[in-house]
Amino acid sequence: MVSANIFHCRRHSWPPEEYVNKATLQLFDFDSAAPPEQAWRRRLNSHANILKEFSVTFMEAIKMVRLGIRLWSYIREEASHGRKAPIDPFTRESCKPSASQGVPLGGMGSGSISRGFRGEFRQWQIIPGTREASPVMANQFSNSTFLLARRVQFTVDRFSLDNLGLMDLGMSPAIIEVIYALNSVGCEMKCKCCLEKKEATDLAVLQGLEEVMPWFVSSVAKEGILIFILECISLGHEKVPFCKPVGVISTNLSLLKAGDDGLSSWGWNLSGQHSTYHALFPRAWTIYDGEPDPELKISCRQISPFIPHNYRDSSLPTAVFVYTLVNTGKERAKVSLLFTWANSIGGVSHFSGDHVNEPFLTAKGNPPVTFAVAACETQNVSVTVLPCFGLSEGSCITAKDVWNKMVQDGQFDRENFTSGPSMPSSPGEALCAAISASAWVEPHGKCTVSFALAWSSPKVKFLKGSSYHRRYTKFYGTSEKAAQNLVHDALMNYKHWEEEIEMWQNPILKDERLPEWLYHPHCIIRLAMYVADAFPKHVYKFTLFNELYFLVAGGTVWIDSLSPSSNARNNRNAENTDIKVTEVEVNVKGGLVVNHTTTASYLHNDETVVNQNGNINESQLSVTPLDSCTESDDVGRFLYLEGVEYIMWCTYDVHFYASFALLALFPKIELNIQRDFAKAVLSEDGRKVKFLAEGNTGIRKVRGAVPHDLGTHDPWNEMNAYNIHDTSKWKDLNPKFVLQVYRDFAATGDMSFGVDVWPAVRAAMEYMAQFDRDGDSLIENDGFPDQTYDTWTVHGVSAYCGGLWLAALQAAAAMAIQLGDRPFAELCKSKFLKAKLAYEEKLWNGSYYNYDSGSSSNSKSIQADQLAGQWYTASSGLSPLFDEFKIRSALQKVYDFNVMKVKGGRAGAVNGMHPNGKVDETCMQSREIWTGVTYAVAAAMIHAGMEKEGFATAEGIFTAGWSEEGYGYWFQTPEAWTIDGHFRSLIYMRPLSIWGMQWAISMPKAILEAPKINIMDRIHVSPGSTGFFHHETGVRKIANKAKCLGNSVFQCTC
Repeated sequence: MVSANIFHCRRHSWPPEEYVNKATLQLFDFDSAAPPEQAWRRRLNSHANILKEFSVTFMEAIKMVRLGIRLWSYIREEASHGRKAPIDPFTRESCKPSASQGVPLGGMGSGSISRGFRGEFRQWQIIPGTREASPVMANQFSNSTFLLARRVQFTVDRFSLDNLGLMDLGMSPAIIEVIYALNSVGCEMKCKCCLEKKEATDLAVLQGLEEVMPWFVSSVAKEGILIFILECISLGHEKVPFCKPVGVISTNLSLLKAGDDGLSSWGWNLSGQHSTYHALFPRAWTIYDGEPDPELKISCRQISPFIPHNYRDSSLPTAVFVYTLVNTGKERAKVSLLFTWANSIGGVSHFSGDHVNEPFLTAKGNPPVTFAVAACETQNVSVTVLPCFGLSEGSCITAKDVWNKMVQDGQFDRENFTSGPSMPSSPGEALCAAISASAWVEPHGKCTVSFALAWSSPKVKFLKGSSYHRRYTKFYGTSEKAAQNLVHDALMNYKHWEEEIEMWQNPILKDERLPEWLYHPHCIIRLAMYVADAFPKHVYKFTLFNELYFLVAGGTVWIDSLSPSSNARNNRNAENTDIKVTEVEVNVKGGLVVNHTTTASYLHNDETVVNQNGNINESQLSVTPLDSCTESDDVGRFLYLEGVEYIMWCTYDVHFYASFALLALFPKIELNIQRDFAKAVLSEDGRKVKFLAEGNTGIRKVRGAVPHDLGTHDPWNEMNAYNIHDTSKWKDLNPKFVLQVYRDFAATGDMSFGVDVWPAVRAAMEYMAQFDRDGDSLIENDGFPDQTYDTWTVHGVSAYCGGLWLAALQAAAAMAIQLGDRPFAELCKSKFLKAKLAYEEKLWNGSYYNYDSGSSSNSKSIQADQLAGQWYTASSGLSPLFDEFKIRSALQKVYDFNVMKVKGGRAGAVNGMHPNGKVDETCMQSREIWTGVTYAVAAAMIHAGMEKEGFATAEGIFTAGWSEEGYGYWFQTPEAWTIDGHFRSLIYMRPLSIWGMQWAISMPKAILEAPKINIMDRIHVSPGSTGFFHHETGVRKIANKAKCLGNSVFQCTC
């Protein structure tokens, strides 16, 4: 039973009527203007607390001191080459993270801009692998209202204008969704409500903070609707440390004078008390319930084209903002909405000056970025523009002039459309532009005004030289005009996007099979409902969708593998390397495997050219490509980061958890990622690498070993950016590859995919034979953290890696049968039966599986993730690895100890727990709560018929991370937090594993309809089936000498 101490008066989420007046909701009950019944919600005046980062203990620091020294040296070495190390725990961002995130903008893989729940544009990730967290204050939406030509006047609520020293604010009617100020180092964000609560009285403003922005104006008349577009060019400048620009004054807000011409002259007077934010990714709603005008109700709906199974529109870098205006007064009202935008990719790039409205390369050679903002002019909506204004006193038109113009007239001069391009900016000068849409709203009438934002950065250039075109260029080309077309099409198509989004989400939102979690302020009702149904219906559903934010904001890169792209590289010394390539043909019917080996010479230099297939030029290396998809089926190649603090693409041990989201929503992308890793398994890169934990040297990539990641500065071509440990000796990567491949194969029924990757599956399995030290067919760990828990040492057989190996043997056997490779199936079954006996004998203690078979102080710890292999077995429709009693007993132990003994189940599952009920503090990771692992454990519980325990386990992640009483990790879910809530690695990949829970709830049809026969019973074991045959695919054990495949990994099937 669930411990009663979890039940106390708390509400994680309320229905919309508890945030917004019912009458207001009824007014918006058309055209999707009202927020959905199920959504994550906050008031705009909610406090955005600064997040607390974890720290290592003294003993942990002592143990890691050598690693720290080597890592520091490596970081400095990379910096000397102008590169950022993939892991850098020593450098802190100038902008401290806060609980202010919201739904990000845009589709996948084309650069992203996040938007906080109070409206600020932040977390800029336009250039791959770089992130600028600070908001750009000039990027705002504002509103002014006129009633029969009489301006509505507002004052600043509960905040004296005398204290501000800005007398011009008295009549300001702005709807500014957030007020931000920066302290003297330009980092800490504070909201106006903090001032009112006197929690922060020492605000500072950097005048002229906003980015240099030369604009030009154009108009496009299409489909009978006139769309006015302001377009600008932003340059990909070198990232430099934060510094105050010349002429910028950093001062206390109360000391600013009335003559200020910058953004502080605007009317930052929204209290936010009656304004609310509602998030259901990929959409968000902001409702202004009578703020600032009590008779004007405003809904702002943010829409991004994240549409499952739509591989075109989901790649587009654009977002739409639809304002629905409702006049509840008795007089006709003129409402003007203002959208201002700064030419910026975040950070301080605006200080370099010489920005012009045409693309060019900076000294660092980063590709240009084009922004476009647009508003849709209709019969009732008039659009005007201001091509250029500045934030400094010397500007021809200042920010103060802009504000006064909007307050007085509510629009700009129509003559601005013929003003032409602006002059280039000077160093330190900040230029902005604005677009305004005005409409008359009749008494008790309604009106819709649409804005759109698009950005175009067509070329992805990685630091070591490789360049590719982004996926959207397949449809919009590579010119700077793409942003203009994107923003136009967004305004034309957003209603269709919303229809597709709702068709995807509604079956889940309306799924009555999912357990209820309807909160009520009375604890007794909350308790009764919890006992009846363990997990919150509303909370689970909207958290399921909102965790998908990472596929946009997780540094994703989506390239068009069929479009031509140049590859510019820095010149370095060339080296000749022999490549051993093994081409494998699979005859599915007969199971015949034919091998032949060729040797080629690869010229490893930095002038390599990527051909139209995204591969190395055929003249350099002639091999048979692994890809079997045709041009019509091709969806390009996809990368996403392990996390914004761990800059490694497609980290595979983490993708093991996160991949359920891609498989469910974008299966073609998931299959292509697996194809990329299948190629990598069969490749080898003999370049030397120093491993920082032990200080030893090895080769970058060993043939037969699954790489940890696809690289950092030259993905696909230079893999294994992770260099803490030698991951060719890790015990979980190869089994995870086999398990993912089989799950994807079973779920999609794609036989061509199975044939493509089968040689790599065999190679991965054969490679692991070397880790069976005692001949019991069960792999052993080697006394160091040789797994995804890379600070948690393992000795002998481990529950985690050993379980993954058992599951991989069964999956490989099942796949071999379906592909006609019966001898290999027999071999895998033989090993499985023998290994299972050894696993049970060495680890089962009567109630759960011990952490490992060693004799250390934590060998008997209860690991939350001990049944990861069983989780994948159940997810793939295979027979259970163990008896049902043992599976449920182990999971119940995890629930009772790892979940319920930590804050009464309100924080997730701690990784390690001693049998005496004390947290395992052997290392940093054993005492952490991993968000993605908690979701995975919950999924395993659901598969085992323990739905109540599973959803209660996952509830802890919501309570600690997403609820108002939690730590503030919404839309930036970290890899881990400690028991006291201190985070490690924000915006992390693994929490996408919540889609593993949905997978368990709604298994795909292909798996559900598969024959309910134990695949292992169909395999007859021959007497000679005892060991893997390494010669068949050329896989060997780790050796000192190795051949280098280098950049040919794109198309080799060696």
